[in-house]
Amino acid sequence: MKFDSIILDVDGTIWDTTPIVAQAWNKAIESLFPQVPRVTADILKGQFGKTMDVIGNNLFGVLSLEERTRLLDKCCVEEQIALEQNTVDIAYEGVVRTIRELAGRVPLFIVSNCQSGYIELVMKKNGITDCITDFECFGNNGLTKDKNIRLVVERNGLKAPVYVGDTQGDFDACKAAGVPFVWVEYGFGKIDAGNDEGFAGTIKSFPELAKIL
Repeated sequence: MKFDSIILDVDGTIWDTTPIVAQAWNKAIESLFPQVPRVTADILKGQFGKTMDVIGNNLFGVLSLEERTRLLDKCCVEEQIALEQNTVDIAYEGVVRTIRELAGRVPLFIVSNCQSGYIELVMKKNGITDCITDFECFGNNGLTKDKNIRLVVERNGLKAPVYVGDTQGDFDACKAAGVPFVWVEYGFGKIDAGNDEGFAGTIKSFPELAKIL
């Protein structure tokens, strides 16, 4: 495969924050709306990758739109604090080393459906800020992942990018954006690729990316 750039997903691809985030979100739930069911790491694995408004609808549907927005904002604040304070390495094995290796070969990018400020935190906590050329997310502009992929592709003049992610939503976004997709098997989701020509391959661990590219 010949690619001139790599666009990365975050959760389920670079690291797994779900145990930490579940505790943080439950703290927010308990402080604002204790009637809302608590979340678990496994529940969050089924939601991460979706846009924040969809996650709010799915998890906090008993609340009004205004209440959901307030709770999501509080969840994001508690999540940011918890991840900033975390001292345990939660990146998947070999991810940081491989990102640094790949950054010496092709430009790297990040596109996620996360809240504003999250990608910056991911880069900071993993020490890869200098490795990422550009990034975009739903929280910055309200755009869906396929549109943000296209945005990053267009503003950086990419001719042959590939996206690396872990869910069906990632794959669907890549198809809509016209960008080939590599599935990380170890992540949060499963995909149905069939014989889709946009499916560029599967990796069982992140370091395999350096080999197949």
